[in-house]
Amino acid sequence: MVLAAVGLIVTLAAAGTGGMLSAFGSSNTQPSKAALIDIPSDYLGLYMEAAATCPGLDWPILAAVGKAESDHGRSSLPGVRSGANDAGARGPMQFLPATFKSVVASHQMPSGGATPPSPYDAHDAVYAAAAYLCDSGARDDRDLTGALYAYNHADWYVSQVLTQAQAYSSSAAFGADAAPASAALQAINYAQGQLGLPYEWGGDGPGARDAGFDCSGLTKAAYAAAGVPLPRTAQEQFDAGPGVPSGQSLKPGDLVFYGTAVNGIHHVGLYIGAGRMIDAPRPGTSIRIERYRYQGDDYAGATRPAHN
Repeated sequence: MVLAAVGLIVTLAAAGTGGMLSAFGSSNTQPSKAALIDIPSDYLGLYMEAAATCPGLDWPILAAVGKAESDHGRSSLPGVRSGANDAGARGPMQFLPATFKSVVASHQMPSGGATPPSPYDAHDAVYAAAAYLCDSGARDDRDLTGALYAYNHADWYVSQVLTQAQAYSSSAAFGADAAPASAALQAINYAQGQLGLPYEWGGDGPGARDAGFDCSGLTKAAYAAAGVPLPRTAQEQFDAGPGVPSGQSLKPGDLVFYGTAVNGIHHVGLYIGAGRMIDAPRPGTSIRIERYRYQGDDYAGATRPAHN
């Protein structure tokens, strides 16, 4: 839901990759098998076209917001097709009336929607959502995390959208699905629940009567919740593998590590998609979502504990 104030199933045999993408407009990211199965074709086209109006906003992010808000318009909950939910949000992208009015006043909606623009109209709602995210920090990926948080003021929501977006992305439209394994999703869900807890050196979390976690304590607890045992320290987790080959795309649930061959591994985070991770950074901070690559980092590689 924006906080500031079923369609056709696309089958793999329906069209070739080039035809599919030209029909939906330009995008740097091709849809995964999961995206083609889950997203109605009309919504997929809208997400691709609307995302292109904001430089740096990739369509899977917009699609993941649509999934979270209304299951791409398929939800029968109040407010999706008519009326409003308990918070007053309306339409498939769940806009508050004042917010939608402000967005369409600042951004001319392309032709093809309602007259006047309506939050219940899928065309208008998706384009308005793209504009809102763009204005909130998604342009040029300046602050995608902040933009998603502006859309719905919840860290778990940001993580959920980033993970879903990764599942909708694929380097080849009909290639390997990018959706994370079940254990990886369970680990991410656990980590989402710890967002905001304090960093605590040697901390193993509330379950161990600690106020918070350190970096490897968090990843160990997250995978323990998924039934996957990990060693305790970041170095031991890195050594345990299995490693993600250099050049291979990361998947949600991968562990990302920092350090050098000389000084060893000193930090680990849990990758959640779209270039972000959940981690416990350092003393004086809290568990949070941040970029997994940043200027001056000493990124050492990744492992995939949920490999099967």
